[in-house]
Amino acid sequence: MAPAKTALITGITGQDGSYLAELLLEEGYQVVGMVRRSSTLNFERIAHIQDHVTLVAGDLLDEVSMIGILREHKPCEVYNLAAQSFVQTSWSQPVFTGESTALGVTRMLDAIRIADPEIRFYQASSSEMFGKVVEVPQAESTPFYPRSPYGVAKVYGHWITVNYRESYGMHASSGILFNHESPRRGLEFVTRKISHMVARIACGLEKKLPLGNLDARRDWGFAPDYVRAMWLMVQQDEPDNYVVATGETHSVGEFCQLAFSHAGLDYQDYVEIDQRFIRPAEVDLLVGDASKAERVLGWKPEVSFEQLVALMVDADMELVKSQL
Repeated sequence: MAPAKTALITGITGQDGSYLAELLLEEGYQVVGMVRRSSTLNFERIAHIQDHVTLVAGDLLDEVSMIGILREHKPCEVYNLAAQSFVQTSWSQPVFTGESTALGVTRMLDAIRIADPEIRFYQASSSEMFGKVVEVPQAESTPFYPRSPYGVAKVYGHWITVNYRESYGMHASSGILFNHESPRRGLEFVTRKISHMVARIACGLEKKLPLGNLDARRDWGFAPDYVRAMWLMVQQDEPDNYVVATGETHSVGEFCQLAFSHAGLDYQDYVEIDQRFIRPAEVDLLVGDASKAERVLGWKPEVSFEQLVALMVDADMELVKSQL
């Protein structure tokens, strides 16, 4: 029997990292997860698989640590999901966002080039790169116009991946992922904030949900569907860039309405507009054209928007009730 393939995931403790680790374990991989020794780590998302993965200390700000990990564990695939990934935080921490989300990609690519240029690399690009959109829907060829330090940093990470692919012949692919959510989404993200607060309000623990722009529209998918697309990209003979999206757009208000009604409530009784949550520069209409991913990878989202909202509310109801 052939030895198991090894994959390295940066950001394994995040939403996408945890679902990707599950997928790779199911596919028979040995999974190595890179975690920062300095960060106050939350292993909650990977607690159920922690015995099946190898966690190693490393940092996107330290190229030497990554070269050491690559030489020791010899992965054949690297998935770079680590970043300062919250748009709102990128306004208050723009330099750190650039260091981790932009230059961190260069350090990882360069570590691969030095340790083993045959390693296949996946870069987590983002629909936030399109920002002030110049066309609807957005495809791989749509010009970028980022509207936040996070979006700008992701554009750098995206183009440096293309540069290493073309300059060194590396198998480096970029997934331009539109918003994707799940019960494992961080509470700082609007979808999870809504589902969690719906559960708390339904249980009588809160009275109001403060939100920013209810008219902001996003293309929202289910995270496990999206990590499957990442894996499929890395399995292709040729590296490339792919938009991963549902092709549907829904407003924050619509998410609220569905989430509250799933709990038998009317969102208009509970949602309040709070100016603190309005972004300095709002992204208007992000909606992806994933026809290339469907054509080349055979990928399609399997969970609908309505199903996504329902399963997030159900999971948070269970969580909140368990804490009572």
